[in-house]
Order: sequence, then C-alpha cells, then structure tokens
Amino acid sequence: MQVLLTFVQTGHALSLLLTFNSNNVVMKALTHTEIQEKLNKSLEAINYGFKPENLYDPIRYSMSIGGKRIRPTLTILSAQMFGADYEKALPAALAIEIFHNSTLLHDDIMDKSSVRRGQPTVYKKWNTNIAILAGDAMIIQAYKHLSNADPKYIHDIADVFNKTNLQVCEGQQYDLDYENEFSVRIEDYIEMIRLKTSVLLAASAKIGAIIGDATVEEQNILYSFGENLGLAFQLQDDYLDAFGDTKIFGKKIGDDIITKKRTFLLIKALELSKGNYYDQLIGLINNKKIKDEEKIDRVIEIYRNLNIDKITNEYINKHFDKAFDNLAKLKKSGHNIEPLIEYSQKLSARKN
Repeated sequence: MQVLLTFVQTGHALSLLLTFNSNNVVMKALTHTEIQEKLNKSLEAINYGFKPENLYDPIRYSMSIGGKRIRPTLTILSAQMFGADYEKALPAALAIEIFHNSTLLHDDIMDKSSVRRGQPTVYKKWNTNIAILAGDAMIIQAYKHLSNADPKYIHDIADVFNKTNLQVCEGQQYDLDYENEFSVRIEDYIEMIRLKTSVLLAASAKIGAIIGDATVEEQNILYSFGENLGLAFQLQDDYLDAFGDTKIFGKKIGDDIITKKRTFLLIKALELSKGNYYDQLIGLINNKKIKDEEKIDRVIEIYRNLNIDKITNEYINKHFDKAFDNLAKLKKSGHNIEPLIEYSQKLSARKN
C-alpha cells in the first residue's frame, strides 16, 4: 500500500511517497538515482562464476563497464508506484538487466561494433566465439535470477519475459535483413526497433506493475508507456550517432554510417532525397575508397541539408509525448506518476 503525503511550507508543496510493506512497516519509495546506486551494488555482488576464466571474465567485464540501468530502474519504479518495494522487484530487475547485456554481446558481433560504453566490445577484447558463449551464459544467469521472484507472480512475469525475449530476437533478425536493403520504409524501421529495443523497456515497466499487483489495464498502460519510451530512446541513439559529441556519447560518431546501418536518419534521407542528393547518398554509403572521416562528414552534410536532424527530433518528441500521455492516465486513477515522469524527462534530455 502507498500513501502520498503533501505538506505546504512557505508557499511550496512538498510530497513524500511512503510505501507500507506486508508487515505495515513504512518504507520511503526510492528515487531513480537511489535505485540505480542500489542496482549497481546488487549487480557487483553477483557471483557469475570463475572457471573457465574465458567464460566468466567477459561476463563480469560487460556488466562492470557501466550502463544506464534503464530497464531494471523502470521495473522498480513501476513496482513502487503500486506499493511494492525494491527488494520485492529486485530478482526480476536483475534478470532483465543481465538479459539486456547478453543481447549487447551478440549485437556487437552482428553490428561489427568495436566500442561499447567507451570500452572495447567483448568480441574485440577476447574473440567472437568467447563473446557468443558468454552471451549465452548470461541468458541462463538471467533466468536463474528470474526464478527467485515471488512465486505468486512468477507465471505472469515469465510469460512477459519469454515473449519479450523472443521479440528481441525477431527485431534483431529484421535489422540483419535490412542491412543491404535500400527500400526499407520508415514504418518497417519503426516496427523493427519496437521489437529490438522498445518491447524490453515496455516489459520492464509491465513486470514491475505485475509485482505491484496492478490491474491488467494498469499493466497494459505501463507497457504502452515503456514502448513509446523505447522508441524515443532508440531514435535518440540514431540521432546521437550522427549529431552527438563523441566524448559524451561514448561511441564513435558516424559508426552507423561506416557500417551502412539502416537507421531512421538514413531511411528518411533516402525517402526525401531525389536526383543528385539520392545518388550522392547511395554512392557515399557504398564507397569503400574514401576515408571514414570524409564519408561521415559528407553524409551528415546531406542530412543537414535535408533537415534530417530536425525531423528526427520531431519523431523523438512525439514518442516521448505519447509516453507521458500514458502516465497521465494512471494519474487520473490516483497513482503517483511523478517518479516515472522525472526519470523519463531525464532520459529525454540525455546526450549519450
């Protein structure tokens, strides 16, 4: 159970969200910053295993090089909204974060990415076979933590988790299918990133709601919230790859251009460009003779001439607005949505 207390002092309202556990002990709901600090400590404390070293060292490495912990934070914030505390939501949150990181090991191989969070990717630091096996082991670790969830919720949580993990694979396959395809439509791309990225954020929020005993309708509202948040987040990634700051972004600017990755920016540019611009863009993307820096600069120049930066930001803001609209529905039911709004606003302003 949760109680929202509001005090008025010197003309300002101060709200304090209190959570009561099953023993009616008052527990203050954690902020997203406090949640992330506790999550990092919980993740550091996990014993993944030690031998063979080439299996477990890459797992520890990949889990220790940072990460925003967005998905498990959403799980815990959503659970808190409906009265569940951090500890109750922790097993599912850890499972989600470990699974997410397992997909990154495999994605980096398929995307030929050499840097992740400013550090060498696992397959670059070790090798491809080790990265594949470590990623597989992480999936098993994820299910191990999921099994520690409250038995009351495990069936519903597992249903969401299993469906979502398969959808992530579907999204990755579409991503691979589109690698050499210049006729990909924006709607195809949006569906691909919905599966590859958004559904895991959506599931994270919904699983938190399940743990908090939310109604099915409330669970679905939070799922839609996470889905739109995820779409905005991936479109931000596309934008930052071309228009971000390398020092802040943590990855090489223009990496998507060099790897010929089908992003929102490239697809929209091909859709809007005609004649000379279209031919230039196709020629640059396929040109293996010019230096990477020149290719990146010339492609980004075309993006700017076509207002792709502005158009992408409009799409990003559209999905953030939809996410906030979903939360507004829960506010009408008397739930304190402020922690999730505050966290979503932080994500919308990110530069990395």
